[in-house]
Amino acid sequence: MAYDLLIKDGNVVLPDGVRKIDIGISKGRIAAIGDSLNEPSASILHAEGLTIFPGAIDVHVHFDEPGRTEWEGFETGSSMLAAGGCTSYFDMPLNGIPSTVSRQALTDKVKIAEAESHVDFALWGGLVPGNISDLAEMHEAGAIGFKAFLSPSGNAEFEAVDDLSLLAGMRQIASLGAILALHAESAPIVTFLQKEKEEKGLTGFNDYLASRPIVAEVEAVSRALLFARLTGCKLHFVHISSTEAVALIQQAKAQGQDVTLETCAHYLLYSHEDFCRLGVIGKCAPPLRPETERVNLVHALIDGKIDMVSSDHSPCTWEEKDKDNLFAAWGGISGGQFTLLSVIELALSYHLPLSRVAEWTAASPARRFQLAPEKGGIQIEADADLVLVDLNAPYTVSSEKLFQKNKFTLYKGHTFPASVRTTISRGRVVYTDGEIMGRTEGQWLRPHGIIAAH
Repeated sequence: MAYDLLIKDGNVVLPDGVRKIDIGISKGRIAAIGDSLNEPSASILHAEGLTIFPGAIDVHVHFDEPGRTEWEGFETGSSMLAAGGCTSYFDMPLNGIPSTVSRQALTDKVKIAEAESHVDFALWGGLVPGNISDLAEMHEAGAIGFKAFLSPSGNAEFEAVDDLSLLAGMRQIASLGAILALHAESAPIVTFLQKEKEEKGLTGFNDYLASRPIVAEVEAVSRALLFARLTGCKLHFVHISSTEAVALIQQAKAQGQDVTLETCAHYLLYSHEDFCRLGVIGKCAPPLRPETERVNLVHALIDGKIDMVSSDHSPCTWEEKDKDNLFAAWGGISGGQFTLLSVIELALSYHLPLSRVAEWTAASPARRFQLAPEKGGIQIEADADLVLVDLNAPYTVSSEKLFQKNKFTLYKGHTFPASVRTTISRGRVVYTDGEIMGRTEGQWLRPHGIIAAH
C-alpha cells in the first residue's frame, strides 16, 4: 500500500489559503499532498465538505497527575483535548504532588503520560525558590521549558518566586538556552488588595476583579521584562488578559528581546459581565476583564500582537469551586476542549482567513518551542496531526459532551458555529463523531536538540 490512510477531497488549511486537495499518510507522517491522489491505501477517509486544520498545540494545560487525579488525569485530559482537535499539549508543573521541580518528578510524570495519553505531550519544569540547581537536569531530561509564578500559585507545593530567585533562575535558564514561562501578576499588589477586601467582608464578583487589576499584570510584566533584559532570558508570558500588558511585551519585542505571549480562549469570548451572570464557574486568575477590554484583546489578536491562544485548562472538583467566598474558590477555567472552536468562532465572526486560526493554534506554538517542522503545519514529512472540522455544523456544549473528568465548564450552553468531526494524531484516528478511538499512544515531545533517556 502506498498510504496507510488517504484523506480525500478535504478543504485543507495551508499558510497561503485553503485548497481542496488530498492528503496521503504513511507511517504517521504526511507522505503526499495533491489533487486526485489515487495510490492504493489501507484506509480512505472521505472529507468532502470538511475543513482540515493542522492539529492544535495547547501549550498550557494542568492535568494534576500524580497526586490530584480526582481533578484531572492524562487519560481524561488528553481525551478532552483530542475531542477538541488538539494533537499536542504541554502539561504545567504545579498541580501534581509532587510538583515537577526536579528531574525525578519530571521522569516519573513522563511514565504516567506515556501510559495514558491519547495524543502527544510535553512537560514544563518548574522554577521555585530553592531549585536553581535542578534546572539543568530537568532541561537535559527533556523539559519543554520552565514555569514560574510571580504571585501565589494557589498550591502550597509550588511557591511563587521572589525577585532574587527569579533573577537567579533567569540567569540559569538563559545559560541553558531554554524558555521561562511566567504567570505575571504582582504578588504585593494582589495580596495587599485581597487582604483589604476580605477584612471588609467584600468577597463578591466586583471585589475579586478589583483585587487583581490590570496594573498588577502590567507591573509584573514590566519587572520580568527588565530582569530578562539584564539576564538574557527568553520569556513566554502565559494567559495575558490586558492590552496594556500586550503593548509592553510588543515594545520589548520591537527592541530585540526574545519574548512571546499567549492569551486564552476564555479571555477572548467571556467578560467580567459574564462572570457575574454565570457565577463562580468563571473565576480565574487573571480575572475575566470588562467587556470593553475583552473586545480590545480580540482586536490585539487580530492585529498580530498576540502570538498564540491556549486553554489554561485548570480543572478541579466541584467542591473546590463551589464557595460562597469567591476568594476561597479554585481559580481556574475548565475548557481545554474548546480552544480551537473558540478561535474558529472569532475567525468566522471577524471574516479572518482560516490560516490565522492555524497560525495561532498550531504553527506559532510549534515554532516557539522548537517542535517545527514536524509539528504545526500540513506539509510533506510533517507528523500527520490533523483535525477535520465541519464549519456548517453548530455545536452546543453540554455536560454530556465533556470528556474532562469533572463535568462542568464555563462554556456550557455556548453554541459554536462549527464542530470537530475527526482528530488524527500521527496518522491515527483518535477521535471521531463523539467517540475516543483506539489506544493511548501519545508520544513525549522535547525541543529539538534534546534527546532524553528515561
